[in-house]
Amino acid sequence: MTATEIALYLVGSGALAAWVFLVIGRNGFWHADQHLNAVRAPDAWPAVLVVVPARNEARSIARSLASLLGQDYPGALSLVVVDDASDDGTADAARAAAGDDGRFDLISGRPLKPGWTGKVWALEQGLAHGAARMTDARYVFLTDADVEHDAGQLRRLVAKAEADRLDLISLMVMLRCRTAWERLLIPAFVFFFQKLYPFPKVNEPRSRAAAAAGGCILVHTDALGRAGAFGAIRDRVIDDCALARAVKRSGPIWIGLTTASRSLRGYDGLGGLWNMVARTAFVQLRHSTLLVFATVLGMVVTYVAPPALVVLGLAFQAPLAVLLGAAAWMLMAVAFRPTLALYGEPAWRALLLPAAAALYALMTIESARRHLRGRGGGWKGRHYPADRRA
Repeated sequence: MTATEIALYLVGSGALAAWVFLVIGRNGFWHADQHLNAVRAPDAWPAVLVVVPARNEARSIARSLASLLGQDYPGALSLVVVDDASDDGTADAARAAAGDDGRFDLISGRPLKPGWTGKVWALEQGLAHGAARMTDARYVFLTDADVEHDAGQLRRLVAKAEADRLDLISLMVMLRCRTAWERLLIPAFVFFFQKLYPFPKVNEPRSRAAAAAGGCILVHTDALGRAGAFGAIRDRVIDDCALARAVKRSGPIWIGLTTASRSLRGYDGLGGLWNMVARTAFVQLRHSTLLVFATVLGMVVTYVAPPALVVLGLAFQAPLAVLLGAAAWMLMAVAFRPTLALYGEPAWRALLLPAAAALYALMTIESARRHLRGRGGGWKGRHYPADRRA
């Protein structure tokens, strides 16, 4: 047996072992089966304060606000939009969409406070304004100005929170998946998020795992106060998961998938998706170059190696390498299939996950490069310095 064959067998064994573990030992994350089920309606529907931070969202905010003001929620609802220094007419678009609806209020965000990220500072202002406007709100619903919700979404969220006594409930909304690049990379992004934060594990009260998706978060007002409100996460770029961790320290949380809320944000080709990941990947990896190296190496072995082994095994006449690579590739495809089905994509696209993973590995490297050059986590014209406490 040659050294090349030994190397191929070792890599193939590692890739196959990784996928066996992911399929049977990672809390069944890949089933993508955490969805809101019908629960008994509460005896009385509590008041809900909706806070929407908006920065340069003129193209989408009208549809987003229409979906919020059109909720069939039986309880009291108050909506506060925080215009975060927009320069594209976001405020005018919001006023026009809300019309004379008395539940709507628009405030102009104050200049960014030192030590805060822009979105969290906007949420802090919206919460303060809304709490004075609606003093009896039991829940705060946080959503983005580019998310459109089904009319029954808030009612389902509150019913679930009340029935299960949850301090926080979050749904990963459907991301736009139309262009060729989106169809390649968006389902993979959702798959990777579930792998990183296995939803069944997050939803286990005794587990320390915590995660949330910022486009759709319902949090109990008391739990938010116990967590220190938004001041406790003021400097966090990945604010949704930071909020989930803070809240779960004192009570249960739940996260799931939904097709009833959709992001209206499109991505300008590969570049738009690239910037989305490069903005936060290095933050997620705790600003550690060692973790970046380990992550990229792991992604190469786990995702890129299986199809490469099939090709190289055939080239070097190493049938065991072909078998190991093909087995790992098939397990990968089986695991990815439920997430693809969520997005209505055909099963054969699961075979393209290695290509998507290779691109995400490059985005992770780019994220580290940007941060090490002092650019930090940039978004909508703002850049934040690398903070090793993130």
